[in-house]
Amino acid sequence: MAQSYILITALTLTALRIVSAQSDKSITIHQEIEFTASPQQLYEALLDSKQFTEFSGRAAEINREVGGAFSLFKGHIIGRNVELVPNERIVQAWRIMTWPEGTYSIARFELKPQGSGTHLVLDHIGFPEGLHHHLTAGWEENYWSLLKKYFH
Repeated sequence: MAQSYILITALTLTALRIVSAQSDKSITIHQEIEFTASPQQLYEALLDSKQFTEFSGRAAEINREVGGAFSLFKGHIIGRNVELVPNERIVQAWRIMTWPEGTYSIARFELKPQGSGTHLVLDHIGFPEGLHHHLTAGWEENYWSLLKKYFH
């Protein structure tokens, strides 16, 4: 278990160094989305295997612990949970299976109550060059639009 935490820390620091070393904004995605669902509902949907599978329409396996592994969209995306603050924050070391071996990015979800809904802030950093447009569209198509339908 201690080795998992060391690996996660190393992945996080590596991703942060990549972002710090480059001033090119194209390796950072910042999105803000409004949901009618509560922070708790969104937190659960993003970390519960059954709910993630239901809203996405594709198999998901998620270990809900810090250091726990996840596999999303039938194994297309894999990673580990780096930080979990119930109903407030999810930070994940995140990668697409086709990326070079050992390449991880950091996806950070901030869930802020807004009335009866949630203001979600996503910051995705440290992904390989040339993927900004693809990933930006992917977040909308595979997460936000599907979650909005799921909670409608």
